Amino acid sequence: MGSTIISILLLVSFAIFIFYILKGGNLVIGFFVMAILWSIIGMIPFGTAIQKVFAEPALNYGPTIIYIVFGSWFGRVLVESGIAPAISEATNKVGKKKPLIAAILVILVTAFIFISAYGVGSVIAIGVILLPILLSIGIPREIALVAFSLAIGAPMYVNVVLYNQIKAFFPHAIYGGKYLEFGWTAMFVQLAFVILFLIIMRKKFKPQNADVNLTTIGAGFDDSGVETKQVPCVAYVVPIIPVAMNMLFKWDAIPSLVLSIIIAMLLTGNMKSYKGTVDFINMTVSKAISDISGLIIFMMALIMFSGAATLNAQHFEPLFNAILPHSHLVLAVALGILAPLALFRGPLQVWGAGAATAAVLTGTGLFNDAFLLPLLYVPTLMAVSTDITQSWNVWGLDYMKVKSKDFLKYGVPIMWIVSIINEMLVYAFFG
Repeated sequence: MGSTIISILLLVSFAIFIFYILKGGNLVIGFFVMAILWSIIGMIPFGTAIQKVFAEPALNYGPTIIYIVFGSWFGRVLVESGIAPAISEATNKVGKKKPLIAAILVILVTAFIFISAYGVGSVIAIGVILLPILLSIGIPREIALVAFSLAIGAPMYVNVVLYNQIKAFFPHAIYGGKYLEFGWTAMFVQLAFVILFLIIMRKKFKPQNADVNLTTIGAGFDDSGVETKQVPCVAYVVPIIPVAMNMLFKWDAIPSLVLSIIIAMLLTGNMKSYKGTVDFINMTVSKAISDISGLIIFMMALIMFSGAATLNAQHFEPLFNAILPHSHLVLAVALGILAPLALFRGPLQVWGAGAATAAVLTGTGLFNDAFLLPLLYVPTLMAVSTDITQSWNVWGLDYMKVKSKDFLKYGVPIMWIVSIINEMLVYAFFG
């Protein structure tokens, strides 16, 4: 009886938390308060709460923070060395003669860059180059933004930085082997639907509106704020190096990213002198840390809540055992259909209210981490791609002067279909 009351109180507080998120509440404060509340409601002993909720989860998250730091640094190096802007500028040479081909190239380049690059800083730096290119060939602002955002979300399936963030919930999952086979496949599914979206919308491309749209966002190719440097064409392969090193030689992300950074600096002339090397490293590291400072604090609060949710999993086990399908296929289908619940930091977005869902699912022991990680990654990446609470999507809406409802109108239906297909892939690979 006592466990039932505790379960009800936990669910009520969880519902209040979701309402708080939907009203735009601060997530760091929300997760920290929830960690305290769930420790009290779950009657976790004080000493256990201090150690297992507030100390150990944060300390154990240290290695993941290192991955995030190096990933953000690599993203900054791609931008500041001129590699990312050069790749972007190369796509513009297709010109206005073939707008659909140019648009598809921009989408592919965006996805290519974000296979390894990560962070709102990198998105902004690339966005101010690529989005005006899309507008210049006559694509409406809302369609350009949706295609760009979905193209960023697609490679997050194989982006080692984001993968290591979600791995905090599923520590026994492994980046490599079968997961990468799934990740690449899921990425190409999403990219295929972005390209299909552009093909369907091609009749809305109106080059005569290009100047108006560019004026609306106050952008052009000469005032993007990012200097396009001359870099050798061989440098264009740098974004793929970290993933390639893992696939070919089973390297960990850290040495892969460090090697990629060194190669990027060598190929772009940023290691010609000792002082120049030091200055470039200091500048890129400083910007990279600044890009992710808020994210790190957010993840600390989230992981504390995850610790509290894990300790309370026992209270949910009877409920989950009763309502959760024990079939991998049924669960995959269900999460595909329910994928929009990840929006607005909902119960299927692991960096939102879904932190509890992930922790409780793991705690039940019904499914292994290798299955649960991609299972929850699919709806989470729906949110990353098209949620208006995602940091770079918020920037994109403001920069492109697009209404939230227009962004959601185009983005959500595409990502819902993609999510259902990719959940079927989860079952095919891990069920």
